[in-house]
Amino acid sequence: MRNNTNWWKYQGDSRYEKVYEQMQLLGIQDVTTDKQYKNGTIVWRLPILSDNPSKYIEYASFKSGYVRNQGVDCHSNWQINKRCMSEPMYYPEHRWVDGYQVKTGKYLKYQVRTCERIPIEIDRLEYMLKYIIKNEYIKRANTVQKGNFVPKWKYDEKCKHNLELCKTPEIKVIVDGQRYNIT
Repeated sequence: MRNNTNWWKYQGDSRYEKVYEQMQLLGIQDVTTDKQYKNGTIVWRLPILSDNPSKYIEYASFKSGYVRNQGVDCHSNWQINKRCMSEPMYYPEHRWVDGYQVKTGKYLKYQVRTCERIPIEIDRLEYMLKYIIKNEYIKRANTVQKGNFVPKWKYDEKCKHNLELCKTPEIKVIVDGQRYNIT
């Protein structure tokens, strides 16, 4: 793994310098490997642990114009690019006549929802940074503020003083007249 692979890119261009400064302030690190670097990919690791133990959340900017979450919490990564409708596409309508498909002369129109590519790297990085701040930093801070999150140290502290709080509740279920205890 390379250390600070792309630091030189951020020198001399005010947009790059601003993005790099913001990432440094947020503790976001460039963890691009040599192979990724050669392919035009930049991978950033956030200082936020994922739900998967000892793994950090990562985002990547690809030369192809896509920005993706690297999927350490799920089965695969996903594009975070804005969604848009594709250009309309047409295909000929067919019907069956005597066991053969025959064109009717009509065309059916369809569109698919696709990701809008961001061709310029600095635009991808700015977009990614805004997305990360909104969806990782602010969203998680709001979770804490709303009381949906309790830090482990706080939970452990309460358990020390109130053992009843930390006991696994005993659940009793009655199915067809038969009583079951679930622990």
